[in-house]
This record gives sequence, C-alpha cells and structure tokens, in this order.
Amino acid sequence: MKRTLLFALVCISLSSCFKRSYFPEGDFNAETQTAPDYSQLTYWAAHPDKTDEADRTPDKSIPDLQAEAEADVFFVHPTIYVGTEKGDDQWNAPVNDSKFNERVDESTILNQASIFNGAGRVFAPRYRQAHLDAYFTVDKENAKKAFALAYSDVRKAFKYYLEHHNNGRPIIIASHSQGTTHCGPLMKEFFDGKPLMKQLVAAYVVGIEVPGDYFESIPPCEKPEQTGCFCGWRTWERGYYPRNHNMDNNYVVTNPLNWKTDTTYATQTMNKGTILYRFKKPKKEMVDAQVSAGVLWVNKPKFFGSRFIKMQNYHIADYNLFYINVRENAILRVKAFLAKQREASGE
Repeated sequence: MKRTLLFALVCISLSSCFKRSYFPEGDFNAETQTAPDYSQLTYWAAHPDKTDEADRTPDKSIPDLQAEAEADVFFVHPTIYVGTEKGDDQWNAPVNDSKFNERVDESTILNQASIFNGAGRVFAPRYRQAHLDAYFTVDKENAKKAFALAYSDVRKAFKYYLEHHNNGRPIIIASHSQGTTHCGPLMKEFFDGKPLMKQLVAAYVVGIEVPGDYFESIPPCEKPEQTGCFCGWRTWERGYYPRNHNMDNNYVVTNPLNWKTDTTYATQTMNKGTILYRFKKPKKEMVDAQVSAGVLWVNKPKFFGSRFIKMQNYHIADYNLFYINVRENAILRVKAFLAKQREASGE
C-alpha cells in the first residue's frame, strides 16, 4: 500500500506516532542474512537497466531524462526498517524480503530518488540497513556493528557501480537520513582529496547533520550552480529547535529554495513544488525556508488534514517539501559541470 505524504506528515515523529513494536533481539550476527550481490539487478532498488519507482515523475510535464543523461546519481535511501512490521526484529534489514523491499520502493525510491531522474541515471542499492533503534539503543556495541554492516553493503555497491557502470561519467551523490550516515564516510573514502573528486558534480547529503569541517577538500555549496561541493539540511517547523540542540554548532545547512547557507529568508513564492498526495502534481508555494543555528526552518504546510499535525519535526519530508527545487538544482549543477568539462577540453 502506498503511503501519502499527508499520512507521513501527520505521523512525522517515528518515536511518538508510529507504533514501534519490534526491536533487535539478541546480539548482532551478520551470518543470519544473505549478502547482496550487486551484479544482479534484484539487489538494486533503482537501476538504469530495470523499470523501477525512480523512473516515475509526479506529472506528465516532468520528464524522466535518464535515457539521455550524461551524469549518474548514486542514491542511498533512509531507514525504512523501523520496527512497525512483524519481522523488524533484527539488527539489520533483509535484502531478500519482497514485502520489505516493496516498502522501500514505494516510499523513499518513489518520493526521493525520483527527484534525480532529470539529472542523471539513478542507481540506488538495496543494503542491509541498520534498524532504526540502532540510533537510540543503549547497546552501542551491537549498534556499531549494525551500522558497519550497512556501510559495507553501500561501499560494495558503489565499488561495483564504479567498476561496471560509471566509465568516467560525472556523479551526484544523494542520500537521506541513514543514507547520509553512510554517504559521509563513502565520500571521505572515495572523493575527498582523491582522483574521483574531479567527477563529483555535487552531493545532497540530507537529513543528518554534517559539520562544515567534515571533509578536507569538499566545500559546502554556496551557489546554486556550484559543483564539487555538498548540500545538506534537516527540516523543522519555524521557531523550533530539537531537544538538546547546540546553538553553537558548525553544521552545514543549505536552504533548498535559494541554495545559500546563510540566514537569508526564502519566501514561499520561491518554492516551485512540494509533493503531497499519492505522488501527484506538485503543489507550489507550500513552504518557505530559512537557515537558523544549524537547522532549516519552514512554515507549517497548509493542506487538507494539516491541522492534525502536532509535531515540529519534518524530517521525513526533507526532500518532498522542496521536490521541484531540488530536481531543478540537480539538473543545473550537471549542466554547469558539463560546461566546465567542455571548456577545459577546449570544445
């Protein structure tokens, strides 16, 4: 069953709204699960050689341009293994469970990975993601092992992509939440100060705070057409800061309406489209955006049913609230990157 963003926004806080009944039991044991084989398409939630939810667009006026794309997008999805379904009781999610994979595909792949099908071919690996509880449990040792296993899959998928599909093409890294937990180290290992840096269009590492000094040679994006840089944000209702928020943090927060990292206010009129009901036509001017002390503030979105939203945490909609703006920005950065390539080659 496909979930609407309306439902997601009403249930914006996983810890207080979703009934989380299933948690990891016992000690971490990687041998209980099959490792993904990325030579097989079944282990890719999105891939140019298969039809998948990342190929879809929310309106006929918005084309899927992957067939003609000159760049690639490596997308790592957020935590879907959250303890709401029977079987969500391992430290890591299975990659051979068809029902679980459907949950992944019809949520994050459809609503997030599809943003990038105008900018490049979309590759999104299935991976043995860590259970949501790994972020909160007091059992830090098992949680650490769960995250390490998840990262090993993401790393393996990216290496396979590089060796078999990239062929020197420009790359966008895109992620959300747990995806960003893994893409930070991935970028450090493969891009930061490495030869592959010359192929980096940009990274959209969203939903997990990234400090400004996290990378040695990958700067924050300060302009909408800048390349070789990274963007990130974590969305909350205007006027709210998360509990125990450090006001003196150095987190990079990109405003996805004006693509600046300062506190310049971006009005709702700059928002070109939010995705709401059942992946239908984007709604314009739904929310504004402003950076404030390491978080991204937006006004409370107004639509049918929004009066029931009591939470200030809009994390699950980090991408959806700015769907069209992110889509157009990814396209712009690819065009800028390719223009620089042509100029450097004398074309």
